[in-house]
Amino acid sequence: MTVEGQVRLHAKVEGRVQGVGFRYFVLDNAQPLGITGWVRNRWDGSVEVLAEGEKGDLETLLAAIRRGPRRHTTTGVTPTWHDATGEFTHFRIRRTE
Repeated sequence: MTVEGQVRLHAKVEGRVQGVGFRYFVLDNAQPLGITGWVRNRWDGSVEVLAEGEKGDLETLLAAIRRGPRRHTTTGVTPTWHDATGEFTHFRIRRTE
């Protein structure tokens, strides 16, 4: 199912992005934009983001992810775009996977 006017952003963020508040930074930037989905640490040391919303809002979030919090060092952000499914009701932090 696709959601009219919305898209899905899946992003993998690599670098020094764990232990620096990166997930909370993403949460704090996603919620005011009305973006739904989640952010989580990955066992390989990266951070994964799966978010749905309007394309412009997701581009704003992606720019924030690339900028990151103060103590991080991002070596790469790999975004992919998909159709939104509407499966999320809010944005949250998920457990490491």
